[in-house]
Amino acid sequence: MKIALVGYGRMGKIIDEIALKRGHEVVARLKETPTAENLNNPDVVIEFSLPEVAFDNIKACLENKIPVICGTTGWLERKDEVEKLAVENGTAFLYGSNFSLGVNLFFALNEKLADLMKNVDEYSCQLEEIHHIHKLDAPSGTAISLAEGIIKNNTKFDAWKLEETQEKQLGIFAIRENEVPGTHSVYYRSEVDEIEIKHKAYNRNGFALGAVVAAEWIKDKKGNFTMKDVLGL
Repeated sequence: MKIALVGYGRMGKIIDEIALKRGHEVVARLKETPTAENLNNPDVVIEFSLPEVAFDNIKACLENKIPVICGTTGWLERKDEVEKLAVENGTAFLYGSNFSLGVNLFFALNEKLADLMKNVDEYSCQLEEIHHIHKLDAPSGTAISLAEGIIKNNTKFDAWKLEETQEKQLGIFAIRENEVPGTHSVYYRSEVDEIEIKHKAYNRNGFALGAVVAAEWIKDKKGNFTMKDVLGL
C-alpha cells in the first residue's frame, strides 16, 4: 500500500517504521495541511496530529476521496461532520481513541464488567488515566471511550466528568506524569472491597501497529468504522 502520514510527531515516526517493515510505501510525511499535491496519491492516510488541526486535516483528505485512519483525540465534537463527509465522498473513515489490540480487548472487558455491576448498588465506579506530560488533551480519548462504554451498559451513569464521580456523573482522574505511554484503570469500590481492571502500555509500538493494521483493513472499503470492525469484536 501507499500510505500518507499526516502529523509527523512521535507517533507518526513509529508508524512510519512499522509501515515500512510491513512492506508498505510511505509517500508523504506531513506536518502541514494535506492537499491533493502534497499527499502524493496514497491508498490511505494515517492521521496523528493535534486536536486543533485534526478536523481540517481529515476533511481535506476525505474531500480528495482518500480513506483516513485517525488517532488524534480532543476534537470529537466534530466527528459527526467527518462521518458525513466520508459517506458523501464515497470513501472511508475510521477513528480510534486507541489502536492497540490489548486496549480494544480491554474496552470489551470494561463493557462486560459494567453490565455485571449495573444492579449492584454497593459499588461506586471511578476511572483513572495516566499519560506523559506532553499529552495536550485531558481526559484521554481512551478514558472517554471507557466512560462511554460504562454509561452505555450501566444506567447508574448518564455522563462523565473530570475528577471524582458524583451521583450520575462518572468521574475520570487525568494524571500527567513523566514519559508514561498510557495507563488506564477502572475501579469499582465498596465499603469492604475493590474490583479493578487495568491496561498498561509499555511503549507506543502497539498503538502504531494497530493503526497500520487498520489501514491495511480499510483499503477499498466505504463508510465509517471502528477498531471493533477491524478486530471482529
